[in-house]
This record gives sequence, C-alpha cells and structure tokens, in this order.
Amino acid sequence: MTATDHIQALRALLGEKGLLADAADRVAYETGARYDQGRAAFVARPASTQEVSAVVSYCVRNGIHLIPQSGNTGLVSGSTPDGTGTQGVLSLERLTAPFDLDRANRSVHVGAGMRLSDLNAKLEEHGLFFPIDLGADPRIGGMVSTNTGGSRFLRYGDVRRNTLGLKVVLADEEGTILDLSSSLRKNNTGVDWKQIFIGTSGAYGVVTECVLNLEPLPRQTATAILVPSDPKDVPELLLALEEALGSQLSALEGMSDNAVRAALDHVPSLRNPFQAGTIPPFSLLLEISRSNAPLKGEQPLDQMLEEVLGSIWEGENALLADAVIGKPHEVWALRHALSEGVKNSGRLIAFDLAFRRADVMRFLDHMKEHMPSRFPGVQICDFGHIGDGGVHFNLVVPRDDPRAADPTFEDSLRAWVVDVCVKDFHGSFSAEHAIGRKNQAFYNHYTPAELQRLGAEFKSITSPGLLGSVEFGTPASKTAAIL
Repeated sequence: MTATDHIQALRALLGEKGLLADAADRVAYETGARYDQGRAAFVARPASTQEVSAVVSYCVRNGIHLIPQSGNTGLVSGSTPDGTGTQGVLSLERLTAPFDLDRANRSVHVGAGMRLSDLNAKLEEHGLFFPIDLGADPRIGGMVSTNTGGSRFLRYGDVRRNTLGLKVVLADEEGTILDLSSSLRKNNTGVDWKQIFIGTSGAYGVVTECVLNLEPLPRQTATAILVPSDPKDVPELLLALEEALGSQLSALEGMSDNAVRAALDHVPSLRNPFQAGTIPPFSLLLEISRSNAPLKGEQPLDQMLEEVLGSIWEGENALLADAVIGKPHEVWALRHALSEGVKNSGRLIAFDLAFRRADVMRFLDHMKEHMPSRFPGVQICDFGHIGDGGVHFNLVVPRDDPRAADPTFEDSLRAWVVDVCVKDFHGSFSAEHAIGRKNQAFYNHYTPAELQRLGAEFKSITSPGLLGSVEFGTPASKTAAIL
C-alpha cells in the first residue's frame, strides 16, 4: 500500500477531525518544547480508547511506527517524530473524557488527554487537586508516561505515587485494551501491572485513561526565600526544617544566582526579593501549608514560620544568612520564571539530574570548579528540587558563540556532565523527564545489560509493534539469533 492508501484507511477509522496529513497542520506536532524538530507522516487524533485501539492495531499490522504524544511539553525528544517522515504521531489531545470524580474515595477517573490545568480547575470547586506542581501545563497521559515529579514532590510524591489505575492500549496486532483502571488503594492480589506503564515513555503501551489520587487543596500557606550562610549548609538546613515543620513542609526549591538573574531580566515585572537587590549565590524557596481551615487558637503559618526561621537563625550552627517571608504568589512567580528566563539567555543545554540529597551541593560545587577549565564561557544556571535531590542543571552558551550551533560540542558537554553525575556521584541522568531520544545513548551506556534485556523482553511481550521513541534493549531471543 502507498502512504496515501494508509492515510485514507486511517481517516476512515477516525473521521476528518481525527487525522491530519497536510504539512501545515502537522507542524505543531512535529515541533517540541525545546529545540526538537521532526517530520511526521501523519497525526492521528483518536477521541476514545476504542479509536486508539483501532489505530494502533492498523499501524502494527502494517509496520507503521507510532510516536504517542500527550501535551508535547517534554524536554528529552520523547514525543516528537524523527526526521525520516515515516513515523506517525498518535496525539492524545482529544482523549479528554471521562471525568468521573469520586469524592469519598478522593480519586478521579480522567481521559489521558486532559490538561493538568483543566483537571485542577474542575477539582477546585470540590476543594481538591492533583498534587503535581509544574511550570508547564502537560496532559495527564504524558505525566504518567514520564512519571512527573514537580516542585511539591517533597510532600506529595510523584505521579507514580498518585496513580491508582490506568487503561492502556498495547501495540500488538489486536490493539489489545488492558483495563487496569481500578480505584482501589490497596490490592495485593498479584503483580501491580500499571507500574510497567508509568515512567516508561509510552514504549510498553499507550495510556488512554487514568485513575488518580487527589489531595485536599491547601487552605493555609506561607512562603519564604531563604539565604543559607553557606551553600554547603543546605543539607543541614533541610534536616533542621524537616524536624521543625514536619509534614507541613511542602516545598524546598533551590535557585542559583545566575538562574534568578535570568528570570528577573526576562520578566521585568518580577519583584527582586533580596536586600538592596543583591542576588546571593544560592537561595531557597520554602513553602509550608495546611489543608484545614484555621482553627480557633491555632498558630497562623506565618507566625510559625517566623519562629522556626528565627530559631534556626539563632542556632549554634548559624545555617541562615537571611530570610524573607513573602506572599506565595510572588515567591512562586519567581520560581516558575526560572525556566523561561534561562532559556531566553542563550543556547540552553539542559539536564534533569538526581542525587542523594546530601550530594546535590557537592555536585554543584564540583561543576563550578571544573566547568571553567573544561568548557570555558559556559554559564551554569542551575535550580531544582533540593528537598528530593533533583537538579535542573542548565548550561547556557552565548548566542554569538560558534559552539552554540555545534552539535559535536553539545554532545561532548552532555557526555562529560552525565559521566560525572553517574560515575562520580552515583546519580541519575533522568530525574523526572524519562528517557526520550536525548537520553537514549546514556541509557544504553549506563544501564546494566541484564536490565536492558529485561526491559526489551517486557517490550516484546506487551507491545511488540513499533511504538514510542525509546528502545530498552534487545530481547534475548534476538540476541541469540544474531550470535
């Protein structure tokens, strides 16, 4: 069959709105959030799990490679097609149904194509929210496939922790629909199969519906910007805050001076919270919250925060150099502006790394010491989730620097940073962005062969068809055939 025949056949399955084939209509689906650019043969836009099954079945039977795409906000080239023009994009954007809220169970059953902002808007009137806080506005299916963490991981955990059930379409000739959409919070009757599809970039199957845990909306919140006496004190400061604040501590975000400066330059309306406008080398955004309404006689959070910070300030270890309690919307506006500010300051080469909490500052110190001699002129603009060990290690190359357009330079820089992360600090090269094509080489290099074999075997069992942008390895059967 010709490409035209396939497009006509898929359009017959999905209708006119369900399939895009014209070049102008495909552009938005071919262009990623960070420098990604591919070329799709078509964009399939199914509106139900059954339509996803029909499309996947057709493509598997005809050897057509599908790339599932949710909100297209990923940063590791996991949801955009390659440049061959032979891959089809399977967009989840029309999978916005159902929306079934179970208040008693504090859960919701939603379509994988629903935006995070739309979900939380619907939940707000019920005093609930899906507790994954992000600067971007992804769709739920993509959040599941990448196991998104976010700024409040410290209190609420990641998507994996907040997923109760899934409905998945497997990439086999039947387009098998796997219904794992239980709302039970406890079910120990066998393998927890949904976990295979969380954080694996859509390679094992297409998530079409999700059952999510919900949390009560915070009804009391207090925030502050902290300046540690020395960045090396951050791990001890984190422990002191956890001991004093307990479960009320909902976020502790680290921000380097370069990242803050980039945000303030990019968004002039932001207020500089630091004394005399002098940005410290490293600062922390602290948030505490309660889900209950203020109780009679209960100490307000602002007062509690003042007391706790005052106690730490006057403590023997002198962990704090400064602390500014601010309005939550102003404090978070600065944090959420960091990403775009850094991106706007030059050619961005970004990493999503994770470490043991005690190693975060050690890694940053190491890179600040060795980066200038190895890669002079490259600016470090890091920020991240200090409370859970996650670091958005962003490197900026000036736009007028010839290296900014040199893929060989970027490859060598990425290889060095990841090698230091994994080998010297026993960290992860992907904290919450999953694999994608940008991380494929690192997965191949650092993942033990036995784990790669197991990953490939799962792929061959669940979705033997051409699905997703990630390869988890070569199944044992194929390895034996090659030998």
